[in-house]
Amino acid sequence: MARIRLSVAERREELLSAAVRQIEERGVAALRIADVAKELGISNALVLYHFDTKEKLVSAAFAHAAESDLNKLSALLSRRGPALKRLRSAVRWYAPTGQAKGWRLWIEGWAASLREPELRAVSENLDRRWKAAIAEVIEEGVTAGEFACEDPRGAAWRLSAFIDGLAVQMTAYPQALGRRRMETWVDEALARELGLDHAPRATR
Repeated sequence: MARIRLSVAERREELLSAAVRQIEERGVAALRIADVAKELGISNALVLYHFDTKEKLVSAAFAHAAESDLNKLSALLSRRGPALKRLRSAVRWYAPTGQAKGWRLWIEGWAASLREPELRAVSENLDRRWKAAIAEVIEEGVTAGEFACEDPRGAAWRLSAFIDGLAVQMTAYPQALGRRRMETWVDEALARELGLDHAPRATR
């Protein structure tokens, strides 16, 4: 049966989604244009028509995956209600026990960005946007008198560093810690940054 002809936007979406899946399965170093083409049943030339090089495909794939997560983060942080509740939801979602995009993908991206300037630029931009969004809601909570934090930007950086590090550990050693302990540590980290006397009560 003949393939349905896709628009340029639809084809790019298809290629990027396939590239993300291949990166998660094979890693950046082992990924080939041929792998993406084979998954979709198309020619290598068609992949290269949309993305001149593997490096450009990889960078675009990471941006594609991250935009989805950033949109979800924005939705969580823009809900009505106290800043603390919104921050707790966002941090829980981003943590290794949450529903953010597979951590294996991001670890692959961080490693590859050490060697690939184009991917590093994409990663840095997305990382800045994540931290800025968290810092903005912390500032909202401080203004509303919900909690105290003298350095919202620093708090966003420290929270991100803590969660990223925990995610690396749990991806490399998935049985090292239980889910409940990780959730408790994340809650405690958030409480410390916001000057709370105790960690927010765990919710499920």
